[in-house]
Amino acid sequence: MNSLLVLSLEPINYSILIGFVISALALAISPGPDNIFVLTQSISNGTKSGLATVAGLMSGCLVHTTLLAFGVSEIIKRSDTLFFAIKLFGALYLLYLAYMVYRSDASILLDAKKEKASSPMKLFRIGFTMNVLNPKVTIFFLAFFPGFLFSDELNTVIQFYVLGFIFILSASLVFGSIAVLAGSISTYLKQHKNTGLYLKWLQIIVFVGIALYLLLSDK
Repeated sequence: MNSLLVLSLEPINYSILIGFVISALALAISPGPDNIFVLTQSISNGTKSGLATVAGLMSGCLVHTTLLAFGVSEIIKRSDTLFFAIKLFGALYLLYLAYMVYRSDASILLDAKKEKASSPMKLFRIGFTMNVLNPKVTIFFLAFFPGFLFSDELNTVIQFYVLGFIFILSASLVFGSIAVLAGSISTYLKQHKNTGLYLKWLQIIVFVGIALYLLLSDK
């Protein structure tokens, strides 16, 4: 019985999955339009509004995961060369993102003026639309996910969905915490002006680290 369990777990590279989780959490913590939008909604309209926005954003990620899973999985079946080209593109794109973050302003701007609160369903739709219609999310998923396939035997569609759900769970944990703790986070950011600089360099390190991983990985 134990030998069968070991055989069933052996094809999965858990170190890759752990690296993916750490990268996903670091990226979710780094300031970007999505988590800043969640923060401002929560500050101005309350935790419920922030959580509704999070739910919409994460639902959009599921759409991008589906497009990636079926599109890239077919490419993997057809050509190792094409798959390598995707990974090379991913590494170069992540290095480009790191450079753009380096050139950007490190300050975190919060525009949280009190406005008429939208319904949770409307905020869910806004978050979903923001995510699904953003081509940068599609490109980022294409750059980020393929290098973290964790099994030579498991179906690649399943692997992309596993990575997608891990990414969604990680981002939901961070974004949900931002929504719940919005008031404290806002106060902290106002009192600690250098926080944006630290998070900026965290983002750069994560982008460069993932890019190097993609360039050096075997598959």
